[in-house]
Amino acid sequence: MSAEPSNDFIAKLPLIVPWIDDLLARYENQARSVSSYGFPKLPLYYPQDLLEFAKAVVVPNVPIPPLLEMGLGGLGDFDQNEYSGITFKNFYFVRESEASIESLHFHELIHVIQWNRLGVNGFLLTYAQGLAHFGYRNSPLEKMAYQLQESFESSDEPFNVVTEVDRLLSKLQLNP
Repeated sequence: MSAEPSNDFIAKLPLIVPWIDDLLARYENQARSVSSYGFPKLPLYYPQDLLEFAKAVVVPNVPIPPLLEMGLGGLGDFDQNEYSGITFKNFYFVRESEASIESLHFHELIHVIQWNRLGVNGFLLTYAQGLAHFGYRNSPLEKMAYQLQESFESSDEPFNVVTEVDRLLSKLQLNP
């Protein structure tokens, strides 16, 4: 575990926002509402308005912010890995080889809710702190998404994901 992110780190974190905004603008025409994919189980877990609000983009490789170039080191090897999906605001990107996997979309939709509830700066800071302290898989926002995804995959008993994410976010010890 690393120490708390420094003030310098926190000051540089907003450098990601223009990169994200540019990325979303470049892919806006390729983005599809999640509801348009016709997944059978997602509507049992998520409200229709969220499935319309969230946009998925299928790409050969998911885009990762160039964190080291932005001076945002100390986040483990986050920008050195290949991922199946990544979420920015209400858009998420999924690798085309895995685009038909409903549970991947389930996972990324959790991040859409997190972005919405925490706001851009709150999400970025919480995510970065989680990476710095616990690494990718055990960072609080990823851990939440993976645990809920596992429940989705292992049970046929639908639950309200928005309510559950809100409950879990309220329990997080977030450092401003």
